[in-house]
Amino acid sequence: MIDLDSLDFTKGNGLVTVVAQDAGSGAVLMVAHADREALERTIATGEMHYRSRTRGLWHKGATSGNVQRVVSLSTDCDGDAVLARVAPAGPACHTGAVSCFGDMALAPDTLSALDATIARRAAEGDAPAGERPSYTRRLLGDRNLRLKKLGEEATVLAVACADVDVTRARAEGADVVYHTLVALRALGLSLEDLRAELAARVKR
Repeated sequence: MIDLDSLDFTKGNGLVTVVAQDAGSGAVLMVAHADREALERTIATGEMHYRSRTRGLWHKGATSGNVQRVVSLSTDCDGDAVLARVAPAGPACHTGAVSCFGDMALAPDTLSALDATIARRAAEGDAPAGERPSYTRRLLGDRNLRLKKLGEEATVLAVACADVDVTRARAEGADVVYHTLVALRALGLSLEDLRAELAARVKR
């Protein structure tokens, strides 16, 4: 979470701009404002709170149920805007649309969309009786299978790279990424955890 003392609330008459982004898809959901109290409530509850000049302190989704669970908060270089990466429980817009910016804002980050799909498969659990489970479900439910496939795909990628087979390396690289995300999900880890680890290494 961010250090609220690093924010400059004076530029906006006690408010900072908050951009809410879907942490799973990368879609920009809405833009609102928050003061120190709203951000303190956000950090304390783990759900987004905003400050409206007309509505006052505003807990997003308090009445509709469309809350926004906080994944991360970060400030911009000037300290007068906040990027809130959230897990939305429903539409962000009062019109019922997913995003206040329309469909153009919903173009997914491919990796985030893939990780979100894997997460849904994990949440579904076992397939109903008589229904053939998806490949992802099979991997999540069978430790030996997913580790075997991860090792196989990594080996095939290494061979493709050694052979300078660009086309095959691209395809096998995608397979390795997919099987890596499945293996991480089985341990309770997500793409966000992987990104956080990489970000920490970059800082070092």
